[in-house]
Amino acid sequence: MEVAAGRCRRLMVFMPPRHGKSVFISQYFPAWFLGSFPDKHVLLCSYEATFAANWGRKAREAFLEASDAGLFRLKLKPEKQAASEWEIARHGGGMITAGVGGAITGRGGDVLILDDPVKNAEEAQSLTYRERSWDWYLSTFLTRAEPGASIVIIQTRWHHDDISGRILAGAQGNGEHWEVISFPALAEEADPLGRALGEALWPARYPAPKLEAIKHQIGSYWWAALYQQRPSPREGGMFKRHWFEVVDALPANPQAWVRFWDKAATQGGGDWTVGVKMCRASGTYYVADVVRVQESSGAVKALIVNTAKRDGRILVAMEQEPGSSGKDVIAEYTKALAGYAFRGVPSTGSKEVRADPLASQAEGGNLKLLRGPWNQAFIEELCAFPTGENDDQVDAASGAFGCLANPADPWAEYLLEQLEPQDETVRQDSP
Repeated sequence: MEVAAGRCRRLMVFMPPRHGKSVFISQYFPAWFLGSFPDKHVLLCSYEATFAANWGRKAREAFLEASDAGLFRLKLKPEKQAASEWEIARHGGGMITAGVGGAITGRGGDVLILDDPVKNAEEAQSLTYRERSWDWYLSTFLTRAEPGASIVIIQTRWHHDDISGRILAGAQGNGEHWEVISFPALAEEADPLGRALGEALWPARYPAPKLEAIKHQIGSYWWAALYQQRPSPREGGMFKRHWFEVVDALPANPQAWVRFWDKAATQGGGDWTVGVKMCRASGTYYVADVVRVQESSGAVKALIVNTAKRDGRILVAMEQEPGSSGKDVIAEYTKALAGYAFRGVPSTGSKEVRADPLASQAEGGNLKLLRGPWNQAFIEELCAFPTGENDDQVDAASGAFGCLANPADPWAEYLLEQLEPQDETVRQDSP
């Protein structure tokens, strides 16, 4: 009501997934607003044009149903009834939808709604996407605002550096005051609704035990961002120090083994060449060894070959960089590792997206470390991720876990059925 009256010019609403924020704000509010002010315009944008048009369609249907029920006597222009652009007959108002990053044609808006500008985790973790969407917000979205227009941003928070985060951090630089409504799924201290600590936001739909189960399933990193609207967990990054149990020996008969390599591009640079040896036993994953060096290309190749000889008959895998150069590197190592089970694994998605399944297992107590001199550096790097100086051990561990955890992968099937280490008595003093 404050937005419609022009008293609230800038509003942000943060709520968990599937809690009705878009139904209320992107469907029913535009229908009511245009029925009340048929000469006004609503512009709605979302992460892609088809998704935005879906809300345009729902708002249009709500508008027509309300008109048929006698709430207001208005019709649509016969020639302007598309989901992405519809107008009110004998008036100048209507609704236009578009996707983030796309062009916005036609008239501007008296109310501009930005509904979920981020599609998924990969987009959220991509600096390139965040920069592109921010440029679009400044150069395209804001320029569609009519004089005195109101802007409403509604979203589930994926990242602290998203559009809302940048606005609240003062990146826009114009001193605008934004009203912020933020409802966590489970109430925390000083809850804006006055809920008791731990009380669910919508208990009839998502009771507290169900939300706790979701938290356990997705891990604290995404829980804090998506459900509590705190993109950075209070206790740190994706991995927590207390998640890692160090053991003195591995199970007697691990079901599968892999050594995964993340190869640095240059000698002596900031990146490391890392090889993580991991096994799986009864649903638990054990990091048995980590090799980590900054060496020349020739020395790295010799290290990888010698490590394969030492490891025995286990799968050797390596991250394959995009493009022809990545294919050439894999072809080179295929020859060097003749006689061993070797595969190149194409890298897809951001580092954070690739590390998320491993973090979930670590939080659940299903990732353990064999005691060794590499333990401290390994734990430190994972706990600093994704804001730490290095992430090579994270990449290698994520790759090893991916090879072992995906039964649909033919390499993993081959690994499970055919390969085992030559020496199964792996102990604390093993290399």
